[in-house]
Amino acid sequence: MPKIECTLCPRKCKLGHGQRGDCRVRTNVGGRLFSLAFGNPCAVHTDPIEKKPVFHMLPGTTAFSIATAGCNLHCLYCQNWEISQRPPEETSNTTLPPEEVVASALKAGCRSIAYTYSEPIVFYEYTLETSRLAHKKGLRNILVTAGYIEQEPLVELCKVTTAASVNLKGITEDFYKKMCNASLKPVQEAILTMKKNGVWVEIINLVIPTWNDSDADLRGLARWVKENCGKDTPLHLSRFWPMHKLQNLPPTPEATLNRAWELSRAEGLAHVYVGNIPQHPGNNTTCPACGKTIIQRYGYEIQENNLKKGKCGYCGVPIPGIWE
Repeated sequence: MPKIECTLCPRKCKLGHGQRGDCRVRTNVGGRLFSLAFGNPCAVHTDPIEKKPVFHMLPGTTAFSIATAGCNLHCLYCQNWEISQRPPEETSNTTLPPEEVVASALKAGCRSIAYTYSEPIVFYEYTLETSRLAHKKGLRNILVTAGYIEQEPLVELCKVTTAASVNLKGITEDFYKKMCNASLKPVQEAILTMKKNGVWVEIINLVIPTWNDSDADLRGLARWVKENCGKDTPLHLSRFWPMHKLQNLPPTPEATLNRAWELSRAEGLAHVYVGNIPQHPGNNTTCPACGKTIIQRYGYEIQENNLKKGKCGYCGVPIPGIWE
């Protein structure tokens, strides 16, 4: 029996009968490709939308959040490796088909559904069908993703995706090869495709000591975001904690994040945030025109919101986002 090729992500795994893809959840059964990650999430939670992180959409609301086992990247520092680096039979799962996800989200009073924690690309069919049903019910859909996906399935998913929090892990091919066993270019192309198709995009970068924290890396990443996505695209710079196979490094020093924050703003980005340091001023949204704090946050909690109909409540300048 000939092998079949999975065309979902850039790995394009060629699978013989009974073999699984690199993601651990897609398999060849008798010459047909099947997903083992449909309707069986291993994580189901109600989270603040700020936890995704999405700061420029419906602040203070909650997102019904789901994940299955599996991922098509293998980052040495993965924060959720217990589910992302395992197949479905090794995680504790629940049965939750798409229609029940939507019903549960509505019952919980959530304004959105987030496909998150592991990698929604590998549970693509589950994400897509749930997103279509959610869209019809007036819920917003959020992808929290590494963006390692081929163009055709991504364009289809963009039709029902409101926002994406994309983890742009580094700005060099060398970083992606050594740290993630992957490639940078497909991720950049995915980000551009999302922007082109009307998805609100926020970029995340986990700042890892000695790996992607040089001035050249930080400036290069901020410059790429500005030149390709626009200066109003939010950039979240997050603190690294030793995890998985990268426990020999210390947590990112606060001084490093301060430098990253300053360099990114110096490159012209209007909305740069600092994650995993709750009281940092980089938690807040400030007006790029008058400089006043519009949304004040403590971690994931909104303490003050001076946004008025999508504009700065002080000077009236429009603030890009989905504020409704």
